Amino acid sequence: MDAVVIAGIVTVLMILGFLVGVAVFVVRDQKVHDFRREDQKKAGKGSASS
Repeated sequence: MDAVVIAGIVTVLMILGFLVGVAVFVVRDQKVHDFRREDQKKAGKGSASS
């Protein structure tokens, strides 16, 4: 295989790895913020719209 093809494959794999990392971060962060939101609702400190 040509070096350009290998470089292209490596670039695509790096982009996919980055996107998976961001997705994992967002899912974990969402879980943390969901727990905080539920605690605020239980304590009666919900926003005015809810």
